Amino acid sequence: MLSGLSEWFWQERLWFPEGLGWADLEDRDGRVYAKAHDLWVALPIALIFLIVRQIFERTVATPLASLLGVKETVRLKVPHNPTLESYYCNITKSPTQTSIASLCKQTGYSERQVQRWFRRRRNQDRPSLLKKFREASWRFTFYLLAFIAGLAALIDKPWLYDLKEMWQGFPVLTLLPSQYWYYMIELGFYSSLLFSVASDVKRKDFKEQIVHHVATILLISFSWCVNYIRAGTLIMLVHDSSDYFLESAKMFNYAGWRNACNYIFIVFAAIFIITRLVIFPFWIIYCTWVYPVTIYEPFFGYYFFNGLLMTLQCLHIFWAILIIRIAIRFLTNNEKVDDERSDKEETDESEEEEDKKYMEKNGPVQNGHTVHNNNHRKTE
Repeated sequence: MLSGLSEWFWQERLWFPEGLGWADLEDRDGRVYAKAHDLWVALPIALIFLIVRQIFERTVATPLASLLGVKETVRLKVPHNPTLESYYCNITKSPTQTSIASLCKQTGYSERQVQRWFRRRRNQDRPSLLKKFREASWRFTFYLLAFIAGLAALIDKPWLYDLKEMWQGFPVLTLLPSQYWYYMIELGFYSSLLFSVASDVKRKDFKEQIVHHVATILLISFSWCVNYIRAGTLIMLVHDSSDYFLESAKMFNYAGWRNACNYIFIVFAAIFIITRLVIFPFWIIYCTWVYPVTIYEPFFGYYFFNGLLMTLQCLHIFWAILIIRIAIRFLTNNEKVDDERSDKEETDESEEEEDKKYMEKNGPVQNGHTVHNNNHRKTE
C-alpha cells in the first residue's frame, strides 16, 4: 500500500509539465540538480537552530536586554485555591459575573477578591518582557543575516532584475551551492519555529502564524522538488527584507525606547506594504501564475505552487490591515506603537479602575469586603 501511495505521489504528471519528468533532473556532465531527498538535511539544521537559539538567548540576548534597560514587571503570585485554579484551568480564564457570584459562594471570597485572583493568575501565565525580548532578538538576528546572505547570493543573478529569467531553461536548471545553502537554512529555520511554537510567545494571530509556517515549509519543499528554485529564492528574499525591522521595533518597544520603536515601525510598515502588497503579488505571483502558461500547459504542481503563494498573500493582507491601523494611530494621534497581537498585561491601574467601579456600585471596600459605616450622627 505504501509503495503504491509513493508511486502515485511521485508520478511525473503531478510535478512536471507534459513531456518532462524526473529523468530530466538526473545529474550529468558535471551539472547538479535538486533532489527531494536533499530536504532531509533541514531536520538536523532545525535541531542546530534550536540549540544555537538557546545559547544565543542566554549569552547575547539577555545581556543586551540588561544593556538596553529591559525591566521585568513584578507580578504578585495568587494564593493557592483549588476551586479557582480548577475553574481557571478547565473552564475559562475570564469568568462571567454570574460565574464569579457562584465562585464567591464556593470559596468564601468576596467578588473583588475573586476578580483580583483571576487577574493576577492571568498575569502569571503571560510571558515576561525578557522572554519577549530574547525571542525578538533571535528572530531579528536571523532575518537580518538571512536577508544579507540572500541578497549576496542573488545580486549577480539575472532573474533578480528580469523575473522572466527564472523560467529560462526550466526545469533543467543547474543547482548552485549558494542556492542549496540558502534553501536548507531557510527551511531549517522555519522548521525550528514550528518545533518551538509551543514554548514561544503566543499572540492573537497564533493560528495564522501556524498556517504561515506550514505554508512556507510546503512552499520551500515543493519548489525545491520541482526545481522552482529561482522563484523560491526571490520569494524568500522578499519576505526577509522587512521582518528584521519588525523584530528590532519590538526589541526597542520592550526596552521602553518609544521613539526608536515608533520610527523603525513606520519604516517596517512602508517596506512591508511595498514588498508584500506590491512586489509579491504584482511581480512575483504574476511571473509564476501568468507567464509560465505561455511556455507550457498548466499542471497540478503549477496550481499547487500558486495556491500556496495565494495563501501567503491572504496572510499578508491580514497583517497589513493590523500594521496600517497601528501606523495610522501613531501618525494621527502620536500614540505609542503597540503590537495588537500581543496579550496586554493587566496592571495595577486597571485594578484601581475596577475598584472605583465596584465602589460606585457597592460602596467602599477594604481587603475585598464591603465597609459599613456605623458612625451615625443625629441630625437636629
